[in-house]
Amino acid sequence: MHNWRPRVVAERPTADLAAATDAAAALLTALGLDLTDEGLVETPGRMAATLLEMTSSPPFELTTFPNDEGYDELVMVRDIPVRSVCEHHVLPFVGVAHVGYLPGERILGLSKFARMVEFHARRPQTQERLTKRIADHLASALHPRGVGVVIHAEHTCMSIRGALAVGARTTTSALFGLLRDDPRTRSEFLALTRGA
Repeated sequence: MHNWRPRVVAERPTADLAAATDAAAALLTALGLDLTDEGLVETPGRMAATLLEMTSSPPFELTTFPNDEGYDELVMVRDIPVRSVCEHHVLPFVGVAHVGYLPGERILGLSKFARMVEFHARRPQTQERLTKRIADHLASALHPRGVGVVIHAEHTCMSIRGALAVGARTTTSALFGLLRDDPRTRSEFLALTRGA
C-alpha cells in the first residue's frame, strides 16, 4: 500500500549549538566588537540560534488526496512568504512564492504549498536553486500534468551592502510539463503570478 502522507525530513548533520555560539563569539571578537558590553553579552548565542533556525528545515507530512473528481484546471497558491539565506554572504533574502500545478491522479493539501516552500527555503542557497527545488519536489511527489513556481525576492546582500540597491527584486521561475510546453496554460499561470 502506498503512503499518501510521506514525512518530509531534511537530511543534514546534527547541529552543535554550543560550538556555533563559540564560533560566533570568535567572529564578533575578530571584527573588533567588545562582547563584555551589556548589549552584546548574549549576542553570540542569539546569533547562533538565529542562523540555526534560518538553516534548519522543519519536517512535515506531504498530504495528498485522490483526484476523484478528475479536476484538471490550474491550482495555485499565491504570495507564500519566502525567507531564505544567500549562500554567498549568509544574508537573508525575503519575498513571495507563487506555486501552481495541473493535477494528475492526486491533489495536494493546500497548506502543503506553504510547508513545501518553507522546507526548501531554510538553507543557504541561490534563489534559482530554491525555485527549482520546490518545483522538482512537487513534480516527483505528485506526478502532475504541470508544475510552476515563481519567486520574487529582495536580497539583502544586494540592498544593505555592495550595490545598495534597496527595493530591487529578483524574479525566478521553474515551469514543467504543460505549464512550460502549452502556451495558453503557461500564459494563464504567469498572469496569475502578476495578480491578473
